Amino acid sequence: MLKSELLKFKNMFESQKREILFSKTVIDQNLVLQKDDMLDDVDMTSVEMETAMRTRLLNREALFLKKVEEALARIHKGEFGLCMDCGDDIELKRLEARPTATLCVNCKEAEEHREPSHIDGHKRKSLGIKLRLA
Repeated sequence: MLKSELLKFKNMFESQKREILFSKTVIDQNLVLQKDDMLDDVDMTSVEMETAMRTRLLNREALFLKKVEEALARIHKGEFGLCMDCGDDIELKRLEARPTATLCVNCKEAEEHREPSHIDGHKRKSLGIKLRLA
């Protein structure tokens, strides 16, 4: 990978990391509940739903932040853009579409074929989540 392309990805990851950390601070500040927020059951339900949505957002951002930090570590080690399975180069087009990719297209497709499916036919996410039976 060219040095200019590597620098472009490094700058992008560092920018994304700053944005995530800033948005986490903003979300954390907004999660503080006031007594006035819980006037009745409807208000309480609304606050609980909003809190659940913010928590999901924080969890997604935390997962993405981990991927960004791992990508930055691979850049520093000189391993960015190399498939973690076969060691081949990951195509630039794939990295541009999914900058945190750690597998080349062939290895990713093979991994997806090995992943078990939910009982309803959907593929599960690669987060170690157990199969849902209901």
